[in-house]
Amino acid sequence: MERQTVTVSSLAIAFALFEVGSTTLFLIGAEANQDAWIAMSLAAAIGFVLLMLYMAIYRADPHRDLFALCRFYLGRWLGNAFGFSFAAYFAYEASRNLRDLAELTMLILLNRTPLFVLLTITVLVVANTARYGAKVLFYTCLVLLPMMAVSYLFLNIMFVSMNLIRFQNMLPVLENGWGPIWQAAVPRIVSFPFGQSVLFLVFFPLAKASFSRLRSAVYVSYAVIAVVLIFLNQVNILVLGTGIAKNSMVPLLESVQLIEFANVFERMDIFFVLVLFLGLGIKMAAFLIGATTGLHKVTGIGYKKCVPLIGGAVYALSFSSPNYVHHIWLGKVVTYWDPLFQIALPAILLIVIWARHSKKASVLKKSE
Repeated sequence: MERQTVTVSSLAIAFALFEVGSTTLFLIGAEANQDAWIAMSLAAAIGFVLLMLYMAIYRADPHRDLFALCRFYLGRWLGNAFGFSFAAYFAYEASRNLRDLAELTMLILLNRTPLFVLLTITVLVVANTARYGAKVLFYTCLVLLPMMAVSYLFLNIMFVSMNLIRFQNMLPVLENGWGPIWQAAVPRIVSFPFGQSVLFLVFFPLAKASFSRLRSAVYVSYAVIAVVLIFLNQVNILVLGTGIAKNSMVPLLESVQLIEFANVFERMDIFFVLVLFLGLGIKMAAFLIGATTGLHKVTGIGYKKCVPLIGGAVYALSFSSPNYVHHIWLGKVVTYWDPLFQIALPAILLIVIWARHSKKASVLKKSE
């Protein structure tokens, strides 16, 4: 597939919508109870450090994506092993988004439709998007950003106007100390959603801009979306209270269902689900493109030929859990493996890059 280029603004917006993704589907940091906002803030700070790590990798060699970096600096065999591991990780994350989207559809809209039918339709639609590469997805995000931003803003205005916000649900602060907060933040919240930005090592080289401009745009995008996610997550507790929010399958959906304004604005849950579908679809498509790019770079098979291969693998992986409860449990277990791909392997790659650059500079200095 020919090399694509994207604007910095489209990449930054896609980065923001990717981070939102399926995050609003769950209560993040439930172990910290009413202090979930502190746990998310802590995780966001750690996630920013990880983003700095990814930016350092990109800055060291801005012309190669994640898979090309692995192959060039780690050698053919080890580099391909690293690249294939990342591709498999991205494919699995795409399968989780696929299952989330299908289960949500069954729960709210099409409860009599077989799961495999919903999974099949969804993977075909998203795989078709992935077939055109990151450029089409990123420019689609430019169109969808106003819709999603206005939708979430409208929902929160409705919460306030209906007097559904109860700030006393945040008290007492630090009731059980820092232990539950740290336990909730590391590694779970760091891994999901903040650490998943490692995927953008595949996309950073596509940007038509200087490193400083790209870095500023991505950092601002991260800071804004981190604040938004912390607020949206805490709304679950402010509206429902800790007990109900923790035991709800989709807490923000339950909060939205409480909105009933002048017998006009009712069934806002359908409105929320449609917005959530967009976030899930964007995140799944981004992971699918990342996994497809990895298979293409590692095997040499044409990009478009890799799309059905990765799509089939994602479809198969979405059946890993017999039911949605097991799917959620498995997601919590998998987060303990995520640091391998989000921290350990990128750190090893950066160290090797720095070592190679240092060695090359030393040789050049001696030859002068």
